Amino acid sequence: MTVKDQIIIVGGYGHVGSTICRQLGALYPGKVYAAGRNFKRAEQLSTALNGQVKPMLLDISAPVDPLLLTRVKLVVMCLDQEDSSFVRACFQNGTHYIDVSASGSFLAEVEQMRDEAEEYGATAVLSVGLAPGLTNLLALQASKQLERTDSIDLTIMLGLGDRHGTAAIEWTVDQLSASFEVTENNRKVVVDSFTSGQIADFGHEQGRKRAYRFPFSDQQTLPHTLGVPSVATRLCFDSSVVTALVAGLRKSGLSRILRVPWVRNATVKCFNQFHFGEDRFAVTAKAKGRRAGIESTVECMLHGRNQSDMTARVGAYVAHAICKSSYPSGVFHIEQLFEIKEMKTWLQQNA
Repeated sequence: MTVKDQIIIVGGYGHVGSTICRQLGALYPGKVYAAGRNFKRAEQLSTALNGQVKPMLLDISAPVDPLLLTRVKLVVMCLDQEDSSFVRACFQNGTHYIDVSASGSFLAEVEQMRDEAEEYGATAVLSVGLAPGLTNLLALQASKQLERTDSIDLTIMLGLGDRHGTAAIEWTVDQLSASFEVTENNRKVVVDSFTSGQIADFGHEQGRKRAYRFPFSDQQTLPHTLGVPSVATRLCFDSSVVTALVAGLRKSGLSRILRVPWVRNATVKCFNQFHFGEDRFAVTAKAKGRRAGIESTVECMLHGRNQSDMTARVGAYVAHAICKSSYPSGVFHIEQLFEIKEMKTWLQQNA
């Protein structure tokens, strides 16, 4: 019988993927592969990590070699996808799957494959990272303190001094003028990005900031995983001036110019090269409902540094847990299998 003991990190030499490789490579030396279309970058990472991680040439947009996944226990996906064929190949080979991405539509597509995952004994964990990810777990923590949860408001503050991967910057810029679907009072409604501002309190150090609607996928999955009638996620930056500027561009309609390729590329380049402010991030979850028969509000908060590294730490924790323990087969979001208190020590030790 073939032993499935390999771990493939797709996009493993990227900003988030390389951190996951480093952490898992130390735990499973020689069994972890940094995979992607740029074999040279994968080789460079392997050399930097003293061979604990091996390089692999892999194009997930091409048909999968039937033998590729034979010995692979787990795939950690750090790239955005448009086609679910590779995920299906993982399931059909009984290979576990973790998705570290933020595309709500793609995650919903993978959700529809849960029967296939169950049939072949594969476990898939979606919504892994900071947002979605830790936002989901904070929402779960807040909701569990109420007898009935009527609404959850999530707010994310990102530091402009942080170093984000190019893919993450591109996604954020592309969403600034987006419209997207959310659940309000158990009904689907369409809202616009960077509208409907609300004040969020991030504590003594960061204070109160106005945040705006943003299409993080947590607000699309939590209504059915937690059974909450209304969920909204908002975003702001550590600079209130920059947040207000973006909101003003959206209100005036000028944000549409970001759809022009050269303007969009120049904006991404600017965020990539110029860093001001701090590298701090903060996440709050405010749940409203009833406890002990009275209307109640519960707030949970998390602070940290380096959003990309935190995303990677969450991904590495879930990967390690899936590799060393038995979880039910099927497709799950992170809050359906994990709680934030379980990973607290891991996140602090690997900071």
